[in-house]
This record gives sequence, C-alpha cells and structure tokens, in this order.
Amino acid sequence: MKKINEMKMQIECRSVNESFARAAVAAFAAQLDPTLEELSDIKTAVSEAVTNCIVHAYREKTGKIYIQTELFDDGTVKVKIRDRGCGIADIKKAMEPLYTSLGGERAGLGFAVMESFTDKLRVRSEVGKGTTVTLIKTVSGRNGG
Repeated sequence: MKKINEMKMQIECRSVNESFARAAVAAFAAQLDPTLEELSDIKTAVSEAVTNCIVHAYREKTGKIYIQTELFDDGTVKVKIRDRGCGIADIKKAMEPLYTSLGGERAGLGFAVMESFTDKLRVRSEVGKGTTVTLIKTVSGRNGG
C-alpha cells in the first residue's frame, strides 16, 4: 500500500467549521472515485469526529482541530482528526454506545456512528493533552490519482 496523496488542514474548533471539514475531506477523497455511498460514509464519520472535538475537547474555550487525510493506491482513505483539548480519561467507556460525559440531549453515539461508517476506527487520547481519532475506509473506485 503506497501513499499517493496527502492533505493537511487546521480549523478553529467552532461548530460553523464542521460542514467545511466534512466537505473538504470528501472533496479530497473524491479523487479515488468512491461511490456516492462511500463518500457519504466518509462525510458522516468525519462529521462525527469533528463534532466530538467541538463538543468535548476544549470545553469553555476554543482551540484548533487538525485534520490529515491520506490516500493510498489500494483505495484506502485514512483520516486523522486531532485536538489538543482535555483528552478522554476512559476511552473504552467513552466508546460505549449511549455513553456521554455531558448528559442532556447528547445521544452518546459518536464513536458508534464513526465505527459503523468506516472499516477501522482508532482512538488515542491522553488527559490534558488531547485526542486523535483515526478513520480508515477503503473505497471501491481505486482510481489512483
């Protein structure tokens, strides 16, 4: 598996930037010629990951979200979404469906949604240092740039 292209971007951790992030990653991934369903899956997973940063990472302040997207010659799209926020104390617990650290109207389904729309989901986090979510999806188009 050989990397054929890469894109990095940094956005403010604001809800108005969520749709931009999902559109930018989808536009970049489109060069692999994914199906509309595959593209929609990528957009949904990215949207959930970015929303998690917006809702949980920086609490009462704003920070940055770092997004790196890599494309590979076998049709794999790898998206890393990272923040330097508060981190997650218990990743296993946070990944349980319906668990939310905030309560209220939050559904607690972010990681479950990301997992269902990707082939592989990795979450790494350190309290006080931030979280990195890696989304991996292989698309059928394999145009290869």
